[in-house]
Amino acid sequence: MKITLVKKVLADGSLCGKCRDVQERLEAKGHLSLIDRTLIADVRDPQSAGITIARQYKVERAPFFIVEREGQEAEIYTIYAKFAKEVLQPAGRL
Repeated sequence: MKITLVKKVLADGSLCGKCRDVQERLEAKGHLSLIDRTLIADVRDPQSAGITIARQYKVERAPFFIVEREGQEAEIYTIYAKFAKEVLQPAGRL
C-alpha cells in the first residue's frame, strides 16, 4: 500500500488550516511515518505537483489522501477521520 498526502499552500505561503490540523493529528498519533510521500498544492503555482494530481483525480479540497493498493484503483480520501478509520485502523495502525 502506498499513501500520498496532498497539502495546500495558500497565497501567503502558509499551510491551509485543515492541512495544519491533519499534520498535527498525524504527528500526535505517530502516523506521519506511514505517509509515503507528501505533495504540495501551491495556489501560487498552477503546475505544482499537488495541484496537478488534484486535477488528475478531480479533487477540489485539501488536504486529501491517495491510497494505492496493488491491483486496485486508487482511493481518494478528503476526510481525515474516514481515512483513519478505513485505512489506518484496519491495518492495526491506530
